[in-house]
Amino acid sequence: MSKTVYSLVLSDDVVAEIDRLAYRRNTNRSNMINQILAEYVSYVTPEKRMQDTFRRMESVFSQHDAIQLLLQPSETLMTLRSALAYKYNPTVRYAVELYRTPGDAMGELRVSLRTQNNALILYMTQFYRLWAAIEHEMIGGAECSAEDGKYTRKLAPHTRNGTSVTMTSEELGELLGTYVETFDRALKAFFYQLDDLNTAAEEARAAYSAYLARTSVIL
Repeated sequence: MSKTVYSLVLSDDVVAEIDRLAYRRNTNRSNMINQILAEYVSYVTPEKRMQDTFRRMESVFSQHDAIQLLLQPSETLMTLRSALAYKYNPTVRYAVELYRTPGDAMGELRVSLRTQNNALILYMTQFYRLWAAIEHEMIGGAECSAEDGKYTRKLAPHTRNGTSVTMTSEELGELLGTYVETFDRALKAFFYQLDDLNTAAEEARAAYSAYLARTSVIL
């Protein structure tokens, strides 16, 4: 959506209230005014769609105590954390970014773990590769990368035969939330079975199979 600079004459008191609202919503004055005007004329902006998507994701995570919502750093990004059952209970961080202008993908998932423990980094990388293999086996794969204990995956809603899907903000939020929750559940199941990596892999595969059984649209 293109943007143009306009000059407006506004009351100082009104601007002060807009600034306070923008601060609470972690945005700036111009974007806040744009959103207010868009709502008034019943136009759904990209920012509003992302906001509604994240709100639906939040409701999905509220049903699972294992994943905690962190402060939203921007309108395009939702960050979360989850404790891993390993030495010192390290924290796994999830970041879901939605692109303002979607292309082949509408966003991406990033997973990271702040640690210097080489064994833990190795196990995480092992899981990322396992997860990529499972998705390749069950849905034909997805664009992803894993290095230095970090994982990035593009997100693009589509049917099983590869057809792109147009979804409402609520439907997309539900799908994204369910996917991240499934990833987190599979990761914890994998670490719980580290003494038997074959069983760990089967636990992760079972979690992904259960996810696929619940939805006709995949990421």
